[in-house]
Amino acid sequence: MATLQETAVRRATAARTVRRRLSWWQPAVAFGVFVGLWYGVAAYYDRTVELPYLVPYPHLVLQAIVHDTRPDGKPTGFNAELWAALGRTTVVSLTGLAAAIVLGVLWATVMAQAKGLEKALYPYAVVLQCVPILALVPLIGALFGYAFLSRVIVTVMIALFPMVSNTLFGLHSTDRAQRELFALQGAGRLTRLVKLQIPAALPSIFVGLRTSAGLSVIGAIVGDQFFQRGDPGLGVLIQVTASRLLGPELYATIIIASLYGIAVFLAFGLIGRLAVGRWFDFS
Repeated sequence: MATLQETAVRRATAARTVRRRLSWWQPAVAFGVFVGLWYGVAAYYDRTVELPYLVPYPHLVLQAIVHDTRPDGKPTGFNAELWAALGRTTVVSLTGLAAAIVLGVLWATVMAQAKGLEKALYPYAVVLQCVPILALVPLIGALFGYAFLSRVIVTVMIALFPMVSNTLFGLHSTDRAQRELFALQGAGRLTRLVKLQIPAALPSIFVGLRTSAGLSVIGAIVGDQFFQRGDPGLGVLIQVTASRLLGPELYATIIIASLYGIAVFLAFGLIGRLAVGRWFDFS
């Protein structure tokens, strides 16, 4: 019986491995179809509408990302500007994310200590999530200037709520029997927090971290578009290329911004799997 079970397990494992190896072609086919449709739409806007900058050909967008020259061989300077803007956006997003992590965990930890504190403080987290950022732009700019600090503040405002809500949920998700055991042992509030609540909340914290990481990229780009003084990032570059009708450069900037957001999301997802993946299904 054990041999039959082992054989069945091996067959199921081999089948899953084969399915994983064969699953790569589906995204590849979808990407090929997407690129083909893109070429068709670009040809329509180029030859029929005669507005080629609205939908440039994919190879021109790729050339704008990789090469720093026009088709006629003249340098554009865009390539160096693109990567410099990506570096500035990266600094803003990671700084805002770090601040959101610290503030979110502390905020949730304070609320988890008593129901009264949660009822008093949680509505402000919801308000911060719902308030239109655009309405606060003049105030933030007047108080903190229109450069790096204001961009970070906007990033924190956009990325903060997932950290607060997920951390609070995790701190409240401890097993009731374990809480009662700690109470019987006379454990203090700090001991329960450090040895029971925080370990139990780690999966939820990392879920919030992954979500906030993606939102921090959006916050950095949005803040860059709101506050255009200082060193420009991807948000300013998007506006500049759009105003100058530079189609390939505009699409290149949008693609780089999107790829950066995906990379940040996947990186923090990997960190979560490495941290809690052995005892929690962090998918």
